[in-house]
Amino acid sequence: MAERPAVGIHDLSAATTHHVLTHATLAASNGTDVAKYHRGIGLRAMSVPAPDEDIVTMAAAAAAPVVARHGTDRVRTIVFATESSVDQAKAAGIHVHSLLGFPSATRVVELKQACYGGTAGLQFAIGLVHRDPSQQVLVIASDVSKYALGEPGEATQGAAAVAMLVGADPALVRVEDPSGMFTADVMDFWRPNYRTTALVDGHESISAYLQAVEGSWKDYTERGGRALDEFGAFCYHQPFPRMADKAHRHLLNYCGRDVDDALVAGAIGHTTAYNAEIGNSYTASMYLGLAALLDTADDLSGRTVGFLSYGSGSVAEFFAGTVVPGYREHTRPDQHRAAIDRRQEVDYDTYRELHEHAFPVDGGDYPAPAVTTGPYRLAGLSGHKRVYEPR
Repeated sequence: MAERPAVGIHDLSAATTHHVLTHATLAASNGTDVAKYHRGIGLRAMSVPAPDEDIVTMAAAAAAPVVARHGTDRVRTIVFATESSVDQAKAAGIHVHSLLGFPSATRVVELKQACYGGTAGLQFAIGLVHRDPSQQVLVIASDVSKYALGEPGEATQGAAAVAMLVGADPALVRVEDPSGMFTADVMDFWRPNYRTTALVDGHESISAYLQAVEGSWKDYTERGGRALDEFGAFCYHQPFPRMADKAHRHLLNYCGRDVDDALVAGAIGHTTAYNAEIGNSYTASMYLGLAALLDTADDLSGRTVGFLSYGSGSVAEFFAGTVVPGYREHTRPDQHRAAIDRRQEVDYDTYRELHEHAFPVDGGDYPAPAVTTGPYRLAGLSGHKRVYEPR
């Protein structure tokens, strides 16, 4: 029997929004010591969508460089992971399929399980490529994190998309077997269909996350996974960057290891760079961490990275990936830094207006103001239909 080819992430590209609110501005508006944000949760700013931006425009912006580099001929499947869906029936990825000119002979689906959905998409993609190594799968994770004004979660908001091309003989990261799984029925974070903002029990969410770290790691090791010392870095889901620090300390304690500040910083330090400036992006969060790691760390060729993906409610998975030698020729540090740096800063009153913006729901024609400088925009609503266009 022929050995299965290595499969993993062949390309990765990220995008975010037109606007940004700094946590210094947020702190000044609500009387909070900014250190609570900068040091307490590890955030310095959060991306805020313009009225003509949403998960589709960010997803298309993230995927466009991947398509420009590799084309569409080998992509037979697009998987769109989100918990900010724009429609209860139609997959948001179909809009991306249209904007980027994919052929009709493509399957497109949308996945949902809180922040874990991007990893579900990645693992499903790996299975498809193993079935037919000549094919590639485009996995997109795109979300807008939104809480009610004045709620504790408000400071952790953000928005971003990550597009990953999954294929055989990948140029960036070879994803390994096994995976460690964990599921528990908890209500730590959720958003009923009748709400536009999420509900969260902060203490329960942290507790559930750390329980999932233990459970997924336990299953991973019982299935023959790597030893802790074999990992050169760890990418954790980051509802806020300090959570990665808490999670890794918890894992070290669970494994009976001494917790050393320098050891923790060495394991996760590079992974928080983009999330600290963008905020929580739900399904995209862990993969923004991977982008930051590949873009900013010293040479990782041949090193193993541990991934802990967590989605409230809850589902978690731990898996490993090995960084491919020569990966730096395929990363996009300048593109990612430019996406962060070109955002336009807003004051608190403008942020509130953007936060409360919503289209009427009567099926009329409602054009969106042209604001974004990104490559794609939401032109507006017409007859209950969302209309997208290149900018």
